[in-house]
Amino acid sequence: MFKKVIKNKSTSQFLIFLFNFLLYTFTSTGKTPYDYFSRLADAFLKGKYWIEENPPWFSELIPNNGRFYIVHPPMPAILLLPFRAILGDLFQQQFLAHIIGGLIATSIYRISLKIKRDQKFAILSSLMIGTGSIIWYMSSVGSSWYLGQTTACLFLLLAIEKLLENKNSFLIGVLVGSAYLSRVHTIISIPFFIFNLKEKNTKNILKLLSGILPFFLFNSIYNYLRFGTILDKGYALIPNIFDEPWYQKGLVNPSYITSHLKIILFGMPKILNQIPYIIPSWNGLAIWITTPAFLLSLLAPIKKRLVKLAWLAILLISIVIFSHGGTGFTQFGYRYAVDFYPFLILLTIIGSSKIKNKKIYPFLILLSFIVNLWGVLWINKFQWVDF
Repeated sequence: MFKKVIKNKSTSQFLIFLFNFLLYTFTSTGKTPYDYFSRLADAFLKGKYWIEENPPWFSELIPNNGRFYIVHPPMPAILLLPFRAILGDLFQQQFLAHIIGGLIATSIYRISLKIKRDQKFAILSSLMIGTGSIIWYMSSVGSSWYLGQTTACLFLLLAIEKLLENKNSFLIGVLVGSAYLSRVHTIISIPFFIFNLKEKNTKNILKLLSGILPFFLFNSIYNYLRFGTILDKGYALIPNIFDEPWYQKGLVNPSYITSHLKIILFGMPKILNQIPYIIPSWNGLAIWITTPAFLLSLLAPIKKRLVKLAWLAILLISIVIFSHGGTGFTQFGYRYAVDFYPFLILLTIIGSSKIKNKKIYPFLILLSFIVNLWGVLWINKFQWVDF
């Protein structure tokens, strides 16, 4: 009976979503105090693009004559609109994060089936990210920084999914545009989608770009109304932002790259001489520690155009995020990596599908799960974490 249920793709997707949604809900810390998007959604419902409150724990608001502008791209607030309109405060921001996380896992399931028609493999792949990556921690917390990233991750995964299905390029553009309106610099992944179109003619490329255009125009107008320019310069307008020690050379500078590399490659947990002996570091952890299964991405055949362009997308996004002054703290793992997760996930699935030893993939996923269970419980439930 259970095998029949698993073989039903629709049922499998529902169960994957439900499992991850409940997992994130039960391991959550509850209402996040950093609910920028809930407040912005409520403002949108009132016809405003600003909020009128400035809680002392909000560090990223731009004051302007009694108005306070939120610097984060607004897509998560837009997604919250129907929920806040109907349920009001009953639907808190972290609930959307739980939903987004569950949808990420189901999208990965579908992508895996397109790479390798194997139900068990697809379910394992969804577990790799749903329970074996920092998506678990970020989706359980749902603060605005995390939610913006997981939302962008979801839309990019959906765009990859439609690309593999050879769906119309306009829809792919809409999804890439949605990711852009969640996390602006993800737009730099456009070459991956353009050069992987099955029919790379002018018509299809223009359709893809026309799908992105409404989101670009929306963001430009949104910026102009707030800042008097179409450019995304919100962070530079935060009061005293350049007094922070990590921005002494500006918001973006190539000299910051080494700081990011130290974390993504060499970040380690903190060792104590008393219980609990080993705890996560708020500064971050190496990506191969939080998701060992990502090592299998190196097995993806580099001669394939899809693989080459996925690595290019990772490189382009990395150049942007590594040049940023802050390294993502406070965080479990290295959260900025989620900006290129969709392409790394794709490579990992492709690489895993080439393995002849069927025990390696499940073993690495189990190891990934144990690490992330440790991180979520230690931080969310016991507050065993430090810099």
